[in-house]
Amino acid sequence: MIYLDNAATSYPKPRGMVAAMEECILKYCGNPGRSGHSMSMKTGEEVYHARKKICRLFGIENPERLVFTKNTTEALNMGLKGVLKPGNHVITTSMEHNSVLRPLKALEKKGVSHSILRADREGFIKASDIEKAIRPGTRMIAVTAASNVTGTKMPLSEIGETARKRGIIFLVDGAQAAGSMEINVDKMNIDLLAFPGHKGLLGPLGTGGLYIGENTELAHIMEGGTGTDSKSRIQPCELPEGYEAGTINAPAIIGMGYSAEFVEKIGPEVIGKYEEELISWLDERLDEMDFVKRYGPPACRKTGISLFNVDGISAEEVTGILSSRYGIAVRGGFHCAGLAHKTIGTWDEGAVRVSAGPFNTRREMEKLVDAIAEIGSRQNL
Repeated sequence: MIYLDNAATSYPKPRGMVAAMEECILKYCGNPGRSGHSMSMKTGEEVYHARKKICRLFGIENPERLVFTKNTTEALNMGLKGVLKPGNHVITTSMEHNSVLRPLKALEKKGVSHSILRADREGFIKASDIEKAIRPGTRMIAVTAASNVTGTKMPLSEIGETARKRGIIFLVDGAQAAGSMEINVDKMNIDLLAFPGHKGLLGPLGTGGLYIGENTELAHIMEGGTGTDSKSRIQPCELPEGYEAGTINAPAIIGMGYSAEFVEKIGPEVIGKYEEELISWLDERLDEMDFVKRYGPPACRKTGISLFNVDGISAEEVTGILSSRYGIAVRGGFHCAGLAHKTIGTWDEGAVRVSAGPFNTRREMEKLVDAIAEIGSRQNL
């Protein structure tokens, strides 16, 4: 299988990550923070090391400000529902994933309003447009670092400057950018950063995290055991334990820590540039096919994603043919981001998404181009 669905989850994973998880499971996998014996303490130490490795990647100085979650969706729900109160207003964009748009819709019932700024046809939002949308009650700006549909990169630094200047919380959805472009919470004035472990960080499924800025107060959206202050029925506020109720997935977190260090050593910018080169070449070949319509910005302004449709055949069917006949994995449809498709003009049909990763090759892209050429040629006979 030629795997080109890295925007859903990355594949393959670094071999060392699997070894790190296996070592934990086989040799010392106690419940961290719940016991004083050596296995529990060893697991706790390794989880802490993983926390520090991930913090280095995002420029987070205090590891206690990083809370582990099972995915970006959980992290975004924590950030949105833990901060926003009745009367608050949120500014977001039409390129957001449902993990932002659906919680905001649910929060309407609690008196939280929001404005959705429509991006241009390539998925871009200007920081100046966000500033114009600020109201007296605006509490938060919630923006994706890069669209999961088009790959369009957002101007995080400029938006962060606007948010800091106006005293507004800046929440960033890093799902499609973490690991392939620079994200520095200090330089970009990010107050809340939600990210997955299983995509650009090359970690295992079921991992993610939320960075909570030093000046950001977050209410709990879940209570339970923390291993601390067990006599009290009040959930502890201490970070990170107070926000990681229940037993954490220690082997997967340790694996994520290994992979984050792996990505840091290569460099997210290096990975991003490599993926850009692959996608740039692919986009050029697709643009030469008169039966292909491509969407989104040039490769230099997006992450490693190419989005397109083949005339006369649905996105889902193209995806199925690529898988069954050619052994190529991509994703067709609406990618959990309906408003993004409405913005770029694919509301009715969806689109085929190709997403490259650091382990993909030019030869694999050539085979994809050959397959699409055959599919389009047969369709137009």
